[in-house]
Amino acid sequence: MEWFSRWKLVVVEWLAQAGVPEEQRAILASALFAALVVAGLLLAGWLAVRLLRKPSLSAVEEQTVEPLAEEQELVEQPVMESAPTVESDAAFQKPPSESVVAAKESSLAEEPALKQEEVVPSFEDVVSPPEVEVVPAAEDVVPAPIIETPTVEVVVPEPEEPVKISLFERMRIGLAKTQASLVGRIDALLSSSQSIDEDLLEELEEVLVTADFGMQTTMDLMQSLEKRIAAGEAADPQALRGLLKEEIRQRLRLDAAPLDLERSLPFVIMVVGVNGVGKTTTIGKLAHQFVSQGKTVLLGAGDTFRAAAAEQLIVWGERAGVEVIRQESGSDPAAVAFDAAKAAAARKVDVLILDTAGRLHTKVNLMEELKKIRRVLDREIPGAPHETLLVVDATTGQNALVQARLFQEAVAVSGLALTKLDGTARGGMLVAIGNELGLPVRYIGIGEGLEDLRPFDPDLFVEALFEQQG
Repeated sequence: MEWFSRWKLVVVEWLAQAGVPEEQRAILASALFAALVVAGLLLAGWLAVRLLRKPSLSAVEEQTVEPLAEEQELVEQPVMESAPTVESDAAFQKPPSESVVAAKESSLAEEPALKQEEVVPSFEDVVSPPEVEVVPAAEDVVPAPIIETPTVEVVVPEPEEPVKISLFERMRIGLAKTQASLVGRIDALLSSSQSIDEDLLEELEEVLVTADFGMQTTMDLMQSLEKRIAAGEAADPQALRGLLKEEIRQRLRLDAAPLDLERSLPFVIMVVGVNGVGKTTTIGKLAHQFVSQGKTVLLGAGDTFRAAAAEQLIVWGERAGVEVIRQESGSDPAAVAFDAAKAAAARKVDVLILDTAGRLHTKVNLMEELKKIRRVLDREIPGAPHETLLVVDATTGQNALVQARLFQEAVAVSGLALTKLDGTARGGMLVAIGNELGLPVRYIGIGEGLEDLRPFDPDLFVEALFEQQG
């Protein structure tokens, strides 16, 4: 039943993306499978009824034999009539030799003269048969006309090469909703204003708050803008746009160490986050990227609490071509971390990525469990985990900031992966996390493809966000 588990896993993942509550996913998946089985049985019964209602093969053969017999009689009849004509034609084409004629005369001499005249026609009668010129024998034998089928040349178009989209263009497309909600409204506000006044600044503050920058980040931005305006750096509303762009860029440029996979062997990444934010998908895409860079990767299925979590990770492991270390559902996650760390050290892999449970961040037991996993990893591989990557869903807005703050306090988060950024207009929370928590954003998800989990570049992000169309 391995195929059923995989099928159920795909359906559960699809239901999760559709927003179905977790406790209803397994029931809906089983119901869907049962409906498919019933539909298959109904289809098989319908086909059986159709086959039974078809006429028997013998009846069809009897119907087809009778017309063929009639056609054969019609064909044989003109052939028998045209036999003399063919014989006379052959005689006309090549007269008999003298020896043959002599033999015939000697053999026919014994028969009556009347019969000899009937059997051996005169040469003059053979020479000019009137039927040969008027009706050829071949046309009588083959009455069916020959129809030539015209040949049609099928031109197969050559497959067009897919248009390669630059990284900047993919980033701009992924940020389209945030750009329309934030920069689009800012541009409309600035273009309708003649000068920088108090009303303009109040409306700008409202736009930032509604774009999920948060109150603290919005107040910091407005104070910095007011100082620079007072210093004479912005004389008109369009210049204010450039100042805001620079302030956002500065809050995303954090003095954090980059993700260096060469720092340790193996380099251990512990992935944390609540359920539904896309941890397992992020792990699969990270494994694919590391493998494409020539790294050897091992995955650890540390989420033993959620149903089908290990099976889902195995599917992603098969796509990326990496092995997954797992235990039975309900096992101790620290035991999985221990096995994964031992296997990674013994096989000398480059990167170990460990998945963890993702129950609500308000559960104290979950946080204690994560601390225990960190202790086990550090004991087996000194300094591990080298990166604690928090995965948050961009569509949750300010709730993502709350999750980041609590996880940072419990397990010392060192980096952030922001998923589903292409499906929300709340991209401002990314600036809020960087400004309030000082957490560097390592990766952002701008699509569903394997290549759509991109390393975060603050300059590229800001340029794509503030790109002016037309």
